[in-house]
Amino acid sequence: RANLREMRRERDHAIATPLLLVTRLARATAVAEVRWLEAKQESNFALFAPHLEEVVALTRDKAQVLSQALGLAPYDALIDSFSPGFPSAEIDQLFRVVSRRLPGLIREAIELQASRSPLPLIGKVGIGKQRSLAVDVMRALGFPFDRGRLDESDHPFTEGVNGDVRVTTRFVPGEPFTGLMGVLHETGQAMYDLGLPEAWRDQPVGRDRGMALEESQSLLLEMIVGRSRPFLAYLRPLLEKHYGVTGPEWEVENLYRTLVRVRRGAIRVDADELTYPVHILLRYEMEKRIFDGTLPVRDLPEAWSTGLEERLGLRPSSEAEGCLQDVHWAVGSFGYFPSYALGGFIAAQLYERLRNDHPDLDAEISAGQFGGLFAWLREHVHGVGASLSAQELIRNATGKALSAAPWLRYAESKYLES
Repeated sequence: RANLREMRRERDHAIATPLLLVTRLARATAVAEVRWLEAKQESNFALFAPHLEEVVALTRDKAQVLSQALGLAPYDALIDSFSPGFPSAEIDQLFRVVSRRLPGLIREAIELQASRSPLPLIGKVGIGKQRSLAVDVMRALGFPFDRGRLDESDHPFTEGVNGDVRVTTRFVPGEPFTGLMGVLHETGQAMYDLGLPEAWRDQPVGRDRGMALEESQSLLLEMIVGRSRPFLAYLRPLLEKHYGVTGPEWEVENLYRTLVRVRRGAIRVDADELTYPVHILLRYEMEKRIFDGTLPVRDLPEAWSTGLEERLGLRPSSEAEGCLQDVHWAVGSFGYFPSYALGGFIAAQLYERLRNDHPDLDAEISAGQFGGLFAWLREHVHGVGASLSAQELIRNATGKALSAAPWLRYAESKYLES
């Protein structure tokens, strides 16, 4: 029955959009991506605007036909392409809860951290040493190098098929943790993909459950586990082994304070764990306004700057730092951004239940033992594949419907109490 449900969903998506519209949208996004890069390099939105207008118009047409085929509101139909099972009404509710607390939480965390500034990490660490450390960590996590590999790219990503999963990251000589955190993020997704049910690998139910679930596994490993004291206690001897570093700045508490620093900034991909949802809320609200016709494309730069100032108290220094910073809209990926925030909420709720089920989890992680962590995830998330809806999967795993409360509890504990 689940296979039939997934087949029907894929069929409805595939045949809903007329061939001519598919063709026009493919051509428009191909051109728009090139023009977006040019506009970003010159920080000139006007170069990109007419091409984005065409992509928006065609995507609006696509949303309408998908809406009729799927029985969803137009914007919900776009979200469904990336994270099925999360209607905008539920996303609105989750985001409302978080947005009420987030400004105060960010302010309180920054004020608290001002009195706890970490010691700077002095010295550059070569890419070869960073890679050796990353490989050691991936092996400890259980990544099977006989079924995958680690490479480098300008922007980290995970791709591949069963038995050949490619993880990439970006190592920076002057930043000892950038590459490693990228590795943790992508390994979270890779372990999800590798843990999908082998017996169902050629069936629709053997696939992942959408981008929100994918992102939850990345954020759980990078943000929740990777930026925790237990993980840093495990990592500390490896830093000395691979980087040859010692001293108070490389002790666990200083590393922890370094990795959980909260800073207001204009760039989404550089944002910390607390300010990141603000960037997603901004994009989500702008997407909805674009598709309900209340935000013309030509007004995006000013609307973006105003929205960021209202939420984070700063304005982008240029259009490249504003509405030109992401490629998603150029390639027509409207409805994708919510998955980033949803992934964080799902990760926190899963981890809260996981810790309840495994009270020794912190001790295991400190000792570099990750078997219990991934055994639980394989049972409740990875091994379920797409046999359940995302909401059913979350409820079965945690005993509750998805809520913003676990993420807020996690954030307050991490940033205000420790």
